[in-house]
Amino acid sequence: MEGAVRVSDAPVGVRGVRWSADAPSVALPSPTALAAAWDPELARRAGVLLAQEARRKGVPVLLAPTVDLRRSPLGGRHFECYSEDPCLTGAIGTGCVSGVQSGGVGATVKHFVANDAETDRLTVDNLVSERALRELYLAPFEAIVRNARPWGVMTAYNSVNGTTMTEHHHLVEEVLRGAWGFDGVNVSDWTAARDAVGAANGGLDIAMPGPRTVYGPALARAVREGRVAEPTVELPRRAFEVWDDTTNAWAYVKGSYEISAGRSITDRRLTAPINV
Repeated sequence: MEGAVRVSDAPVGVRGVRWSADAPSVALPSPTALAAAWDPELARRAGVLLAQEARRKGVPVLLAPTVDLRRSPLGGRHFECYSEDPCLTGAIGTGCVSGVQSGGVGATVKHFVANDAETDRLTVDNLVSERALRELYLAPFEAIVRNARPWGVMTAYNSVNGTTMTEHHHLVEEVLRGAWGFDGVNVSDWTAARDAVGAANGGLDIAMPGPRTVYGPALARAVREGRVAEPTVELPRRAFEVWDDTTNAWAYVKGSYEISAGRSITDRRLTAPINV
């Protein structure tokens, strides 16, 4: 079986694959307003609506919710975020992800991690103590991973304590996957992946957008040369789970897939299809 998986942004509604007046989207309240209700069940209902919209538009995976913290009033994208409080953000984000995925659509929680301001967000190196990381910035992601089992997590542009997040083996492999048990897909923010070897060894599954990314031939060469172990380039099993309408549950389907955002096809690690 072969197929293509489309992804779409969905901060306050599902953008879909067409950006035109004849393809409107339902607009929900700002996530900040949603969180101000202090009601995870309301967030779940909003997630259900997002899933319905996503399926109407033919989008099986959403690049949402955004669970970074509102650490500065100057953040231009903070309307996408829930709160400055990590506990509230985690609870509302859990509700949203649960609602989205109950409707047969995957949720991709972003932006992992400490990507909480717009100034130099593509290049900034955020120096954060272990306690602040655990109690503030990581906390919403941990709550959602443990309680809602999201399909994916998006790693951010920025660096944390000297290492760019798309190559951060400690936070991705040891914390996100190891300590919390995340079994989903790690997707980069757009053009955030910078080096094939660093990203692969850091735990990045999908470099976006395609078709040309740091993966493909460069990663295939790195595997042949022994700089990246062959098992490292295998996508998680969750990448091949699809919603089964007959059972209303996620099901594992053998096959090979391409993942796209609108018309842009990703280059998934190696250039050959990934068969499982």
